[in-house]
Amino acid sequence: MWDFLPWGGLTGADSPLAAHAATPAELRDRIEAERLGRPFLVLRDESTSQRIVELEGSAERLSIGRAAGNDVPLPWDEEVSRLHAELECTAGEWTVSDDGLSRNGTFLNGERVSGRARLRDGDVIRLGRTLIAFRRPEREDSKPTAIAGERLAIGDLTQTQRQVLVALARPYKHDEFAVPATNADIAAELHLSVDAIKGHLRTLFARFGIEHLPQNQKRSRLVAEALQQGVVSVRDL
Repeated sequence: MWDFLPWGGLTGADSPLAAHAATPAELRDRIEAERLGRPFLVLRDESTSQRIVELEGSAERLSIGRAAGNDVPLPWDEEVSRLHAELECTAGEWTVSDDGLSRNGTFLNGERVSGRARLRDGDVIRLGRTLIAFRRPEREDSKPTAIAGERLAIGDLTQTQRQVLVALARPYKHDEFAVPATNADIAAELHLSVDAIKGHLRTLFARFGIEHLPQNQKRSRLVAEALQQGVVSVRDL
């Protein structure tokens, strides 16, 4: 089975990312990486194990390719060139470039990279059959500290709030690189108004302590927190 993703990428039976939902432990590792507020990469190796590559503190230029000598080696993917692409940090901004290094090209959110392209939080790079997510979360050093041990349980939410969470996370059932469902999709599934969904989401952002995050990060973080805390499980989706 092949699934075309919203950004134009492709996953399938031969891809390390095919039909693979993140485990609670993997979600915990990713959430911890996000909380540090430093840019990082997320990918899966030939055994579908999650790999997190922190970018801050590394060299200002990183090579990606099939050869073991690369900073980010992808030896399992035969469609990746020995030296395939480069990541470079300039004035604090990360970019990806190919510049003819690879035979099969490098794609960013489904578009082939020509020259150099700036990376933004949530972007997905495709080299061969391998997908690499770029994350640049906002630092949370100055944010309120959550109360130690405070975790939400299923019983802490109303039935409608939990239904909204399940509908929000549903695209992640077979694709951890999906994007959360839109307000319109959730409203249609639950037979509620879009304004009602917005209200429930605002409440959920506050309940999970993530209301301070940038708007473009809240929804995916809410899904990750709900799955990691067990309020929603993959079986629910």
